[in-house]
Amino acid sequence: MKILVTGGTVFISRYTAEYFAAKGHEVYVLNRNTRPQSKGVKLIECDRNDIGGKLKNIHFDAVIDVTAYTAEDINNLLDGLESFDNYVMISTSAVYPETLEQPYKESDGLGENRYWGAYGSNKIAAEKALLKRVPNASIIRPCYVYGEYNNLYRESFVFDCAEQDKPFYVPNDGKMPLQFFHVEDLCRLIEIILIKRPAKKIFNVGNEPVTITEWVEACYRAVGKAPELIYVNNGAVQHKYFPFLDYGYVLDVTAQNELLPDLIPLDEGLRRSYEWYKLNRELVKKRNFFDYIENNIKEVK
Repeated sequence: MKILVTGGTVFISRYTAEYFAAKGHEVYVLNRNTRPQSKGVKLIECDRNDIGGKLKNIHFDAVIDVTAYTAEDINNLLDGLESFDNYVMISTSAVYPETLEQPYKESDGLGENRYWGAYGSNKIAAEKALLKRVPNASIIRPCYVYGEYNNLYRESFVFDCAEQDKPFYVPNDGKMPLQFFHVEDLCRLIEIILIKRPAKKIFNVGNEPVTITEWVEACYRAVGKAPELIYVNNGAVQHKYFPFLDYGYVLDVTAQNELLPDLIPLDEGLRRSYEWYKLNRELVKKRNFFDYIENNIKEVK
């Protein structure tokens, strides 16, 4: 297939471009060329909101839109495209308001989520803009994506704690649910959608949820360690010492499992993520979790 991937230089978009290129597809990436490009892809250098005529006279079998965050992003890309057969948008589970009964289903109504704010609301607008113009487009709503190329300081923060034999400060009782999805499984699902073209067009995606404690223990196992867990109940601001907001939620992934039942186990995915991180530490955007812990909660037991 001739495939257009928006972005192509960071985390999900980069992994996606390389995944399909490795499968023998002709992969084009659309970005501003401000970061190193992957081997085996063809660069279309431009801003997605200022495409001009750079996509004219090119027909794509598939567009995989990883970097659409607003309705404007969608409309400007569609205006720039000459023609295509399939369109897959990577959206987010932040489109579900936190007031809904869990697990969230694809058929649930969308609305502002007070934890995610404009990010979720803008994604809702992007989904609506896409479906208005491309009614048969596919939309994927992931939970937390992890794995190789993850430039966010999430599992890598826990890896750092494990490497330095630090205790891990767990919010509250550690039972808040977290749901993850490996970036390769995301690409595998996209591939199945492009090949099988299922009648269902919107998919929640994720592994079985785990608790905060279970996730931390799995991250330490990837490093070959076991954590000393210290539970924090002193009112410290969770997102300043832990990579996720104080918001636990679970997605119904029944439809995903029908198409892709053999997911990468969390332990295997984290092992792979750690192997990548050891060689690419400089690509991760570090946050000052350690400083906050040192100054605010270090002595909490």
